[in-house]
Amino acid sequence: MSKGRNRRDKAVKQQYEDFPYPPRNPEDEKKRLIVGSPSNLNELNHYLFAGKADFSGPFRALVAGGGTGDAAICLAQQLADQGNKASVTYLDLSKASRKVVEERAKVRGLSNMTFYTGSLLDLPSMGLEPFDYIDCCGVLHHLEDPEEGLGALTSVLNEEGGLGLMLYATLGRTGVYHVQDALKVLYGDDPLARQVRQSKKLVENLPSTNWLVRNPFVGDHKMGEDAAFFDLLLHPRDRSYLVEEIVEFLASRNLGVTGFIEPVNYDPVLYIKEETALKRIKKMDMTEKAALAEKIKGNIKTHVFYAKKKEYLSTSVAKIAPHMVPLLQHEKPAREFASGLKGLKALNVSFDGQNVSFPLPPRCSEIVALMDGKRCLSDIQNELSLNWESFRKLFAPLFKLFNDLNILWLRER
Repeated sequence: MSKGRNRRDKAVKQQYEDFPYPPRNPEDEKKRLIVGSPSNLNELNHYLFAGKADFSGPFRALVAGGGTGDAAICLAQQLADQGNKASVTYLDLSKASRKVVEERAKVRGLSNMTFYTGSLLDLPSMGLEPFDYIDCCGVLHHLEDPEEGLGALTSVLNEEGGLGLMLYATLGRTGVYHVQDALKVLYGDDPLARQVRQSKKLVENLPSTNWLVRNPFVGDHKMGEDAAFFDLLLHPRDRSYLVEEIVEFLASRNLGVTGFIEPVNYDPVLYIKEETALKRIKKMDMTEKAALAEKIKGNIKTHVFYAKKKEYLSTSVAKIAPHMVPLLQHEKPAREFASGLKGLKALNVSFDGQNVSFPLPPRCSEIVALMDGKRCLSDIQNELSLNWESFRKLFAPLFKLFNDLNILWLRER
């Protein structure tokens, strides 16, 4: 190992000892469970296991580079709610971060977690049994050799297992790396606490022409938390990716993307209306469309996606079939949500500073009202007194709409 790499490794470790990230108060576990992507059980089941995973039985999950524990706690609580046979293994190089997540687990009374302190690069030599699912968010892009890290993850992944990953996105982080470089030049050799104090003063007074100032979609440095500021602008080592770079990165370990989250962000049709372009888009595959949408949209800050070994890609994502159960995740119950859709011709959604209007398919409200998480599609079909083909024509555009918005998935009955 080179002296430069060793020095940066130590700097990264020291950062997370001094500034555990993200900042979390374990007592907040009494009030709420943080659920997000990846690692929402219904979501990962849809994109990795074709909706067939049985989480009440033996299921091994690893959170590699787990930080203060959002993903680990989310997974452990969801799995505990399913039964007592599944388990979550947490691994992080920061003792300070591990202390936070262990306290969070204690507050929740979770007993299905195992904790390790160390680097994910140690995984091949740790003697752990293979995992069905691995969450690794915001970690690989901080390694000297991200491909080495990805290889370490795949070395402990079951043959048909899957990964939920997050990597920084290049275009949405415009301005971040310019400021990072400037702060390294000015304060890089100072103690960490002093770096934060001095850098905050400088960033507060950046000129209006600075690309970070001009980027309204990056705001971690404005949160007031030293840990968030440090992670964004003072991190000793990070890089970002375009979609096509992610595809190449995964291919280095025989992996491919099964789905980007949220899918709506990766659909170029939302942002392109020119007819010739639309015809050409129809001929593109999922990753080609995603790469184009990223360039057109311009403000994607992080890429969240699921991945699996290439030989299993075609059978990973759940498909519409009579025995599949539609799972709606919305802040309102299905019937209440459906009532709000009744009579509407379009659903107006605002995300990332953009307003988009989505046409609602026929009988949308009726179908949504019946999606209680128990009825399968054939049950809903029968309640609507339709044959399967007629129902499928109604359900397919509804499913695409809400799946693209990441609030509807499928699970096998």
